[in-house]
Amino acid sequence: MNTLKYAVIAAAATLLSAGQSQAEIKISTAGPMTGQYASFGEQMQRGAEMAVKDLNAKGGVLGQKLVLSIGDDACDPKQAVAVANKFVSEGVSFVAGHFCSGSSIPASKVYEEEGVLQISPASTNPKLTEEGEDNVFRVCGRDDQQGIVAGNFLADKYGSKKIAVLHDKTAYGKGLADETKKQLNKRGIKEAMYEAYTAGEKDYSALISKMKANGVKVFYVGGYHTEAGLMVRQARDQGYDVQLVSGDALVTDEFWKITGDAGAGTLMTFSPDPRKNAVAAPVVAKFRAQNYEPEGYTLYTYGAIQAWAQAVEKAGTTDLKKVIASLRKNKFDTVLGNIGFDMKGDVTAPGYVWYIWKGGQYDYMK
Repeated sequence: MNTLKYAVIAAAATLLSAGQSQAEIKISTAGPMTGQYASFGEQMQRGAEMAVKDLNAKGGVLGQKLVLSIGDDACDPKQAVAVANKFVSEGVSFVAGHFCSGSSIPASKVYEEEGVLQISPASTNPKLTEEGEDNVFRVCGRDDQQGIVAGNFLADKYGSKKIAVLHDKTAYGKGLADETKKQLNKRGIKEAMYEAYTAGEKDYSALISKMKANGVKVFYVGGYHTEAGLMVRQARDQGYDVQLVSGDALVTDEFWKITGDAGAGTLMTFSPDPRKNAVAAPVVAKFRAQNYEPEGYTLYTYGAIQAWAQAVEKAGTTDLKKVIASLRKNKFDTVLGNIGFDMKGDVTAPGYVWYIWKGGQYDYMK
């Protein structure tokens, strides 16, 4: 009797467990949760957590609860591959990541082989979607788009001055610097200096001195906020009034924490600020109620998950091929606005605009 009773209980528990597992969809986000770019990892994690919370509050996706995994790749290619393999072993069907192009590209090869959908909120190197398979998408722009905007701006505004183009040798930084240089050269302007620097160093005074000696009035940095911030601060320490221009990796208040007032007047490209979208207002309010400012890629991560969730609902399944088809043929109402994707997986949304840093904040350049 007891044997039969326990058998029945065990069978019921097994069925309940199976039912629970079937009622969950595992998704993930990955980025630099530690290291010098951890502020971007926090943006992604916050965006993903809020998106999952909000979707689950409305019944989940296809009536199933979303379960989120967080992966720390530290913007390191090898670690990114390890994180990708971990996600695969966990049965994740969708990844909102990674942040650095140098992580997204090698991780994408794992996702391609294992049939996992990837939508990057932040990786701008063209190779991600040019070389990626059908399962690779992004909700941000590309370096060849951003580089054209930056190159034209430098030519139009500073064409008569000596310009230096610097990069940190990463897939993102060098890619962005090269695209900017390419457009600048197309406009008939030759840069006064083209130099690589090593990310993670603390002293860039020799590079600053070299630019000063060469009469450089404007320097464009293809790289991240940490190094760019140190450069402009060290330039001011030398009494060198040089203009810093850079890209979307400066969209974090960590930049101002490094520069202080030395960062005033810094110019950068970024997509139109989603915090200013009327449709994003309720989500932005939720973040601010938590004393968190959803800057940079917070809403891009939220929007990537929104687009995936709506594509799944429209497809009526999480089947990879059907979700890919859904992403390509539909438009999605997100905090980023109404967006879609082209056949390469690139987002069809407004391009890059200019921002200026002042008073500890960045805002549209008037």
